[in-house]
Parts: sequence; C-alpha cells; structure tokens
Amino acid sequence: MAQQVIVVSGGLSHEREVSIESGRRVCKELTRAGFDVSESDVQASLIDLIRSLDHPVVVPMLHGGSGEDGAVREVFELMGVHYVGTRAPACRASFDKALAVPVVAKAGLTVPKRVVLPHEMFRDLGANVLLDLIEDKLGLPLFVKPTMSGSALGASRVDRIEDLPAAMVNAYSYGRTVVVEEFIAGVEVAVPVFDFGEGPLAFPPVEIRPASGSYDFEARYTAGATTYICPAELDDATLKAVQDAAVTAHRCLSLRDFSRADIIVRDGVPVFIESSVAPGMTDTSLVPLSLATAGQDFGDALAAVVRQSAIRQVESSL
Repeated sequence: MAQQVIVVSGGLSHEREVSIESGRRVCKELTRAGFDVSESDVQASLIDLIRSLDHPVVVPMLHGGSGEDGAVREVFELMGVHYVGTRAPACRASFDKALAVPVVAKAGLTVPKRVVLPHEMFRDLGANVLLDLIEDKLGLPLFVKPTMSGSALGASRVDRIEDLPAAMVNAYSYGRTVVVEEFIAGVEVAVPVFDFGEGPLAFPPVEIRPASGSYDFEARYTAGATTYICPAELDDATLKAVQDAAVTAHRCLSLRDFSRADIIVRDGVPVFIESSVAPGMTDTSLVPLSLATAGQDFGDALAAVVRQSAIRQVESSL
C-alpha cells in the first residue's frame, strides 16, 4: 500500500495564498511520485483526518506565522505524528530573526550590524531619542523588518534617518519586535539546502534581480517583476562560499530535511540574512528552479524527504 501523506497548507498568516499554491504543487509532485496524498487546511478536521489514516506523514507547507514558528508542528508532536521538515523548537529559533542571526554569527558567518527593538522600548523611550543612537551605530542606509514575518512583509529600506520612525511603525504592524540593521548592498541570492540522509547539501544559488531594486512582496509574487538567474553569476570560489554558508546555517540552526538560506554577497563575502524552514514550493518559487538547474527532479527530492520521515517513524517504534 502506498505511503499516506497529508499536505497541510493555507493557515491564517499574511502568506496564506502563497502557502496554498505551494501545497498544490507539492500535492501534485507527491501524487506523481506514487504517494496516497490528502490535502488539508489548518482546521479542526485536520486532527480527524490524521487519526483516520494509517501512520501518515504530514508535509507542512505553511508560510509565516504558526506555519514557521513551530506551533503547528508542536501539535503534530503532541499527537505522535511524523512530519517532513524542521522540528518545532528549531523552527521557533530560526523564524525569530532576533534569535537566529546571533546563532549563525557565533558559527562564524558574517551577518549585518543590527539592533533589536521591542515596540514597548520604541514607544517608551521615544523615536527622537533612538534616532541618533541608531544612525551613529549602524549608519545609513538601514533596513527595517519584523523579527517574525516572511515574504518581506513589513520590511523596508530607510535612506534618511527621519524616515526611520515610519518604517518601524510599518514593521510593528506585523509583529511586536523589529530588527533595524545596516543595509547590505550586493548580490542577493537564495540557496536551497536538502538532506537526503547523508547530510545537508546546498543546491545552486539563485540570484535575485528585482526590477524595482527592492525584493519586496510585489517583486516576489508579481509575474515579470523580478529576474532570477541560476546559478548566480558569481565566480566559482564565491559560489562555493555561499553554498558553504547555507549549509553552516542549516546545521547550526538544527534545521531538518530542507531549508533555504537568504544571503547577500558583499565584496565577495556572503552575508547571512535569514533561513526559512518552509520555503515557497510554487511553480515560480526558487527552490524548484535551483533543483532543476542541478538536474534534480523536484518531485524526487520531495519523495526522498517524505520517505526519510516514514523511516524515522518506523525507527522510533522499534
């Protein structure tokens, strides 16, 4: 009998529609690979569906919010259900940029200079007090983003210090804590990492060239708004350094099965920005593009990590 798989997508985050598209693509690929695939949103009937099947493997395709912060995966673990992807504690640490970046920096990767400011601190001390301190410490331009959000929601570049308060208010609308960091100018790349059982392997970096100059939500999900080049137009040594950085981030953040590292190459040096435990898997997403460039069938890659999860399930019962 074919392995039963449940692909979970949707959810209530700002990235719901992208999640649904990722889920559809993954369902199609896993069905083609011979699995017995069911689909579900995050709803009460999901629990009943899991209980009705014989040792299913769950594939979370939830982006942002509870999809990447480990909350839904905690429920799977509570139920004793095996799932593809990173475990809940590591999801929480990776999704929170205030926590993840220092861990990666400790592992030796270059990261932006930054400051993390909760809303209460910004409100109580007042913007005017903080502006000079931030400009003196980080310089200009700056980049502002929520600590826990994806798809560049709430993120913006700041070229004038007087524009910083508005950028922070925008970021606070997506979360209670904000990161203000030096703006890193360079070649922006995304690096998928998969572990098929023999350790994490980085696939070809995808270079990102948004027409607007900013890889914001519109640039990510509007057809023709961004040009993607794979492999990135970097020399061989830099390509290897970028891939090594992605693997280092995957390891030190305790990620599992797959991830995607977002990196900016500044003067030949990879600067780590963040890692995603639930990268987009749509028809236009970067992970499938990178795998295809390497000659790796996307469906085969998904099938491999599903089989690994099934094996973990069997081994845990012995």
